[in-house]
Amino acid sequence: MKYSKITTGRFINRANRFIATVEIDGIPTTVHVKNTGRCRELLVPGATVYLAVSDNPARKTKYDLIAVDKNGLLINMDSQIPNDVAAEWLPGSGLFPPTAIIRREVTCGKSRFDFMIRDGEKTCYLEVKGVTLEDNGIARFPDAPTERGAKHLRELTSLVEQGFSACVLFVIQMKTIRELHPNDAMDPAFGAALREAAAAGVMIRAVDCLVTPESLVADCEVKVVL
Repeated sequence: MKYSKITTGRFINRANRFIATVEIDGIPTTVHVKNTGRCRELLVPGATVYLAVSDNPARKTKYDLIAVDKNGLLINMDSQIPNDVAAEWLPGSGLFPPTAIIRREVTCGKSRFDFMIRDGEKTCYLEVKGVTLEDNGIARFPDAPTERGAKHLRELTSLVEQGFSACVLFVIQMKTIRELHPNDAMDPAFGAALREAAAAGVMIRAVDCLVTPESLVADCEVKVVL
């Protein structure tokens, strides 16, 4: 997954979930933040950030903040991109047979899932979660309470009980990660739902990414510790 044009800036502050002020070429500039999570450990004053440049003249902001340098660790924090990364990675991941048909944004009952993977009569529904929180080489999810995330896990668990396969894939938007853990200190309900899903037969997988300011590519599977 590649961005077409990137520039560098220095983070100043964040007005709300959607916009921030970044110094670009010495000028304080309002930019769009492509992650509505807290990201408090990432967006600190003075941090080097990377911004995708938009060519759309109708936009209110010309720049999207998509990555940050955290003490030498480059982290992509674009919450809209993990599904694209997963779409590129899944066909050759080995998680499913090479003959499997992979479709995005598929509805089952009243729920909509990121992916449906079908191989003959076997059907698997898969949800993707982007991970940006790092703690001494451990990736943690979520970085803020997420009722929606726990709901997704319960829906996947229900699918397994109905005879389908189900999977949650954590796309870790950085390298040098040893393990992924549920962030129980932040959201114990999500951690409990994840463990219940795993016990019910939902596959829990995580993959890290090679990150540059211009790109994000899934690389290696990472151990998930529940």
